[in-house]
Amino acid sequence: MHQSVEIAGRDGQFGGYLALPKSGRGPGIVVLQEIFGVNHVMRQTCDWLAEEGFCALCPDLFWRIEPGIDITDQTPEEIEQAFSLFGAFNVDTGIIDAQATLAFLQSHAACTGKVGTIGYCLGGKLAYLSATRTKTDASVGYYGVAIDEALDEASKIVRPLLLHIAQKDEFVPPQAVAAMHAALDPNPLVTLYDYAGQSHAFARPGGAHYNASAAALANSRSLEFLKNNLG
Repeated sequence: MHQSVEIAGRDGQFGGYLALPKSGRGPGIVVLQEIFGVNHVMRQTCDWLAEEGFCALCPDLFWRIEPGIDITDQTPEEIEQAFSLFGAFNVDTGIIDAQATLAFLQSHAACTGKVGTIGYCLGGKLAYLSATRTKTDASVGYYGVAIDEALDEASKIVRPLLLHIAQKDEFVPPQAVAAMHAALDPNPLVTLYDYAGQSHAFARPGGAHYNASAAALANSRSLEFLKNNLG
């Protein structure tokens, strides 16, 4: 079952896509979007997580710029629009909206009270920041961009965090990956998985760099992690 919801944020209301498990109850997961908005891929992700027993909610994090963005990575025009939105996006207010979404989900009748985050690309960085700035119970990030610019917050991580890293990510250079490992590997709450030969968005179905086997491995690791930490 899925539905559109309205989330009361600090600075106004914004929409979201909520998918609920067949059982009617489960842990909550906030799905943090890529730069294409709450699109088909993000809705599919929520539906997948709901099938696995979670209450999955993807908030419209671009609402401050333009509400209702729902585009793909399939045309040059859409990609140009996505990068324009990315450039205009404020990470700090984005994480405030993520916090409001976590609170909304935690108080939802279908949620057990345990809440986590899972994010992709831009959302991958937000998943990392949710681990440093919010009270999420567990966080998962896929090929998060510019996490290395926020490693001064690494000491604030007190709940489990899992990051999937594409070793050939065109947006995350090798020195950034090395910095992430140096700062995060010593923390026993943090797990970093490197995917050799994989490019950015290797887990995005239909994307130019989609790799079914790498995506399946990452997704299985994510599910095990989330079920262990939110169950």
